Amino acid sequence: QVQLVESGGGSVQAGGSLRLSCAAAEYTRSAYCMAWFRQAPGREREGVASIYTSGGVVGRTVYADSVKGRFTISQDNSKNTLYLQMNSLKPEDTAVYYCAADPRFGICIPQASGDFRYWGQGTQVTVSS
Repeated sequence: QVQLVESGGGSVQAGGSLRLSCAAAEYTRSAYCMAWFRQAPGREREGVASIYTSGGVVGRTVYADSVKGRFTISQDNSKNTLYLQMNSLKPEDTAVYYCAADPRFGICIPQASGDFRYWGQGTQVTVSS
């Protein structure tokens, strides 16, 4: 069982930055696909970014087109923590952000949220214009 706890959400004006963190308790060094998803009111959950990690080595990152060039996903295995650095925030980025983890080998993309086994509780990000 992997427990995920997000932090770092808040309110910011358009053009500002926030960094989200996701601490993984009882994290293993097996292969995992780690990802950030978000869900705005009245909308489906959508993938934001993903990163593959295996044996403590961080691999390929994938981003949704809507956040490319503005968001950066990273992982610090020494701290068992996943990050999402969000720059140049827009009002349309407003949502509850969730981190997710799934033990797997192979394809790791921020899609098919139903395929991710473990989820955090979510953290609210609000961007005002």
